[in-house]
Amino acid sequence: MDNMLEQKKQRSKYRLQRQSLPEALSESLRERILSGEFKEGDPLIQEAIAAEYECSRMPVREAFRQLEAAGLIVSKIHKGAIVSTLPSEQIMELFELRATLECDILSRSLEHLSDEELAHSAQILKRLEEAYHKRDIARVGALNWEFHRSLYRPAGRIQTLAILQGINVQIDRYIRIQLLLTSGFEEAEREHRQILSMCKERDRQVVEFMRGHIIRAGHNLLEALNKRRVSDPTV
Repeated sequence: MDNMLEQKKQRSKYRLQRQSLPEALSESLRERILSGEFKEGDPLIQEAIAAEYECSRMPVREAFRQLEAAGLIVSKIHKGAIVSTLPSEQIMELFELRATLECDILSRSLEHLSDEELAHSAQILKRLEEAYHKRDIARVGALNWEFHRSLYRPAGRIQTLAILQGINVQIDRYIRIQLLLTSGFEEAEREHRQILSMCKERDRQVVEFMRGHIIRAGHNLLEALNKRRVSDPTV
């Protein structure tokens, strides 16, 4: 019996070790991309990344595959991996996709939202507002999606949530730029409170309010990006 338990522990430990390094690398590189340390068009060299993290190239390759699947990097022939660049029209397309999918899933979720689930959403919103006030950009992106997802989960639309999470990963870095360049913190805080309040009242007008919330964020972002590129053409 003791031998069986010991073997099970060893197998579990082995699986965690195999999976954790590429995932940890992917998460670290993802944050460096989202924070702007690696900018659009920057190359990511496997050998340099492996040396920096003191690991072999194999987990780096796997991390790159995860980042490419998330739309954060692209592989170019003879160039290797580079941080992806999205034209303005594609950024807006992502926000429009968000609006379409999030309004649909919110409409399906609204009648199933329990008081307990709404209380949980309120707790997430409180943490998100704390991140706004501290200008903790790294936490804002994750908590923003967590808040939205908490309102959608009762719909039971697993595939829609998975697609939305992928979209949010792609636009996270742009939202961070918007919040840093504009007064987006105050507007986002005010609108999130309104969304939660309308959900508590089961007010179906929240669906159209959510659409406006997302589309406005997209337009504000593009305006901020255009101003930034005019002032600094190298961006």
